[in-house]
Amino acid sequence: MAHGQFVHLGTRTAFSLLEGAMHIKDIAARVVKFNSPAIAMVDTNNLFGAFEFSETLKKNGIQPIIGVTLSIKSPFVEDTRSTKTNTPDKIKLFAQNDSGYRNLLKLVSRAHLNSEPGEDPQVTMPDIEELHENLILLTGGPLGPIGKLILEGKFENALQYTLDLKTIFEDRLYIELMRHGLKEEKITEEPFLEIAYSNNIPIVATNTALFMDVDMYEAHDALICIADGTYVAENKRRRFTPEHRLKSPKEMISLFSDLPEAIENTMHIAQRTAFKVEKIPPILPNFTAGQGISEEEMLKKQAEHGLNERIKSYVLTINKNENSKIDLEKPYWDRLKFELNIINQMGFPGYFLIVADFIQWAKDNGVPVGPGRGSGAGSVVAWSLLITDLDPLRFGLLFERFLNPERVSMPDFDIDFCQDKRDQVIKYVQNKYGYNHVAQIITFGKLQAKAVIRDVGRVLQQPYHQTDRLSKLIPNNPANPLTLSQALIEEPRLKYEQDHDELTAAVIDRALKLEGLYRHASTHAAGVVIADRPLEQLVPLYRDPKSDMPVTQFNMKWVEKAGLVKFDFLGLKTLTVLAKAIGLIELKNIKVDLEMIPLTDKKTHEMLAKGDSAGVFQLESTGMRSVLKGLRPDKFEDIIALVALYRPGPMDNIPSYVARKHGEEKPDYMHELLTPILEETYGVIIYQEQVMQIAQTLSGFSLGEADLLRRAMGKKQVDEMAGQRQRFIDGASDKGVGDVLSGKIFDHVDKFAGYGFNKSHAAAYALVAYQTAFLKANYPVEFMAASMS
Repeated sequence: MAHGQFVHLGTRTAFSLLEGAMHIKDIAARVVKFNSPAIAMVDTNNLFGAFEFSETLKKNGIQPIIGVTLSIKSPFVEDTRSTKTNTPDKIKLFAQNDSGYRNLLKLVSRAHLNSEPGEDPQVTMPDIEELHENLILLTGGPLGPIGKLILEGKFENALQYTLDLKTIFEDRLYIELMRHGLKEEKITEEPFLEIAYSNNIPIVATNTALFMDVDMYEAHDALICIADGTYVAENKRRRFTPEHRLKSPKEMISLFSDLPEAIENTMHIAQRTAFKVEKIPPILPNFTAGQGISEEEMLKKQAEHGLNERIKSYVLTINKNENSKIDLEKPYWDRLKFELNIINQMGFPGYFLIVADFIQWAKDNGVPVGPGRGSGAGSVVAWSLLITDLDPLRFGLLFERFLNPERVSMPDFDIDFCQDKRDQVIKYVQNKYGYNHVAQIITFGKLQAKAVIRDVGRVLQQPYHQTDRLSKLIPNNPANPLTLSQALIEEPRLKYEQDHDELTAAVIDRALKLEGLYRHASTHAAGVVIADRPLEQLVPLYRDPKSDMPVTQFNMKWVEKAGLVKFDFLGLKTLTVLAKAIGLIELKNIKVDLEMIPLTDKKTHEMLAKGDSAGVFQLESTGMRSVLKGLRPDKFEDIIALVALYRPGPMDNIPSYVARKHGEEKPDYMHELLTPILEETYGVIIYQEQVMQIAQTLSGFSLGEADLLRRAMGKKQVDEMAGQRQRFIDGASDKGVGDVLSGKIFDHVDKFAGYGFNKSHAAAYALVAYQTAFLKANYPVEFMAASMS
């Protein structure tokens, strides 16, 4: 071992909720500074941060050690423990390789799913015996099972427990020593050494690191009080010491200079746990397993049948006065063939079949489903399978905005269900694929500026009215919440309070240090994952007390890297209102089919032109009503444009759109080639799809390449933009467009691309808005009754 090296095996990240106060990226930066080869994370009873930890450390050239501090039920509780000390014992487990990591996932999942509500998540000795392979166990110091037995004067029991563990783990068991200066550590150290030396069990030195530096100690102490609902001034409460920090290797080597092997063994453990979590390609259940047909064949069959039905009931009805049937149908079949080819090439036929199946079940079982949202509305395959209800060709929606082989990412359908019945669809999915194959996705709530001031004010016993005033001084902007340090710059009264009141200064100082830490875990409003195997084989699971469904311990970003595919089941209140209104209309023996209502209904457009849009989805705000009065929409496309424009930024273009619509301002199409693309919006670039079509038409980009250009423009990726600009100009000159003009067009498009809205999403939401408005205009009594109930 290189001289002066020590590896931390006791680090808690911010994912040890309201206990650890260090973000993973900060831990990585500190370990680089220490010049340490590795570091372990051992969050309490969870693996929330395991994937992120592994990836972040790896990027910084440090070996991650994936571990957990796990509560284990003591076998001695019943006969030898008083109930007062009946808190679960803590051990540490580390994964040696992938198979050890999978065992860790199962153990942590069991701790959460098998524990009673309200009790500490914990495993039993039989669980450990079953899943011990490729795991290293540390005995947990004074708080571990052996330490607690010694503190109770039961040395023989402690010895027996150690020998039982040694039988299971053999040379993968280490006696853990800690020196934070606590009384319990001093009492247990001699007996630990005696057990270790007399039974040939290695010892290892650890330091429970909960925060970075000594100057974080007081803020961390306040965090512990927030967690426990206690006050800082209380004497009898849980406390840590300034020693519970991320010490340098030098400090640790000096602290254990009398036991050099305890330091050396940290390096040995690091060498034995050289494993990192790897990304897994998307895994889905095989939808056609055992049916003697491939997913590709089934998708083709269902999509072709569905398109036939759509053409019969919709395309020919809408366009009955236009050209011959053949001309009408051909673009749809061409597009279907093109899309199926890409879907199969990217390996996603199963995804479409799974989504189509649960949507069909919902429709067959009286659960109202939205017409689609997001870029998925641009797919003819999705429209044919009844996943979406908006004809993509009629509204110029692009498939490449949804799926693009040049930017490989999962397709993502966001599905709206009636709020009251959404759970029925999730239950159906659980029953179809298996309870342990389906889960919701975790999210983490953070200590944000206003909340952290209130929390710290309470534990420091600042008078409520004062804390309340401080919290209210922080400007409120839900779309872009200010941090506390930004608020101190923007709000002089807050700074004044900090400078002129000692207690306020203490509250703000601690709050600044705690802001941004995770406060609690909850469940993502819509995300559900479906796997082809029990989920505990891929991710650790968690139990949300408010849900009877397992929840993944990885959030949205990391659950996808672990091989899981997310499906969004969103609840939309408007669908419930529409369904109720239609039910009331049927009492008059009138049947309304929302899919077949004309989008040119005079009454509906006249009502909207008056700004009479109370209760109309997306159009009911005061601002929106005044825009409607100015715009006087007379076609469905106006509503699509309005949904896309009515947002901070693009709103600046509304006056121009209105003036051009009413002939008060001349549209500027920049070049005749762009007229067909921009005509619908009077020369105003509103949609991301228009940006893509301009690059395709003017400069010969494929729509896949154009989607990449749109993304680069939206994210203002300067390096990439220079190359793209040249490519755009060169492509345009092939079409006979001069460099100066094409450069001007590029800059103009670039300016609007950041504001551009996804037209597929705008069109789908405009359809729900129009349906709501149609019912209000034509059946006002039933509509209002449904809205009120």
